[in-house]
Amino acid sequence: MCECCTQEKDIYLPQIATVQKVRLMNDTEMYVRFTMDDGGFDYTPGQFVEVSIAGIGEAPLTIASSPTQKDGIELVVRRIGNVTKAIHNLRAGDKIGIRGPLGKGTYPVEHSKGKDLIFICGGIGLVPQRSFINYVLDNRTDYGNVTVLLGTKCYPQRFFQSELQQLEARDDVHYLETVDEAHDCWNGNVGVVTTLIPKIESELASSEIFICGPPIMYKFVLMALAEDSVPRDQIYLNLERKMKCGVGLCGHCQINKYYVCIDGPVFKYSDLGVAPEAI
Repeated sequence: MCECCTQEKDIYLPQIATVQKVRLMNDTEMYVRFTMDDGGFDYTPGQFVEVSIAGIGEAPLTIASSPTQKDGIELVVRRIGNVTKAIHNLRAGDKIGIRGPLGKGTYPVEHSKGKDLIFICGGIGLVPQRSFINYVLDNRTDYGNVTVLLGTKCYPQRFFQSELQQLEARDDVHYLETVDEAHDCWNGNVGVVTTLIPKIESELASSEIFICGPPIMYKFVLMALAEDSVPRDQIYLNLERKMKCGVGLCGHCQINKYYVCIDGPVFKYSDLGVAPEAI
């Protein structure tokens, strides 16, 4: 084997990928599925990639698909800047650059086997959690009870609706959903995601809890869990929103001694040593 074939992949050098499918999910979120031109890579739920668009830049995006899925890698991209706007303009067949997979602090796939799991998701926070949720569902007998709580700001911003309907219909998953604002098309719970927590209080003490959502959500979810005396070492936080360069150079994502991009993006809450409002 030649020397070039045995060298490790340069994490600073994007590899070429081909967009297979795109779909606008609501006013701000775009679904993207791509395949790597060199054959792909293995990843663990919670890892992310840096997606680059030639001449514009790159952005860190957590992988939304489970490693058990073999027909491509999925992302959901919120349009908030120049790079994500360019991603929203992609079409099937377009080429993009991919660096990754990145992040070594991932979901505890092995550690959580046999345990009850609770996923608390706020809006686009469903996306990073979806990788582990689907991994668990594809290996359902390896895990205990599974509960998913989802809160969305308003009904029109909901996405993966058919997938959520299938999740709700399963008899081996406890699924609860809420929207912040009442809507004519919505007959479910109205209120922020913390209003769902009292409905599962009996499940909290025995479960590992995984949280991902907008910044303000963390504070109130963690306060609610503290009121129910949930130990911090049973709580995991996905902090992917804080990342930028992906390799610990820019310092944008530093929390005390940790860099979210290289030490996370999934952290055990007890390891961070910070108050809820500092997350």
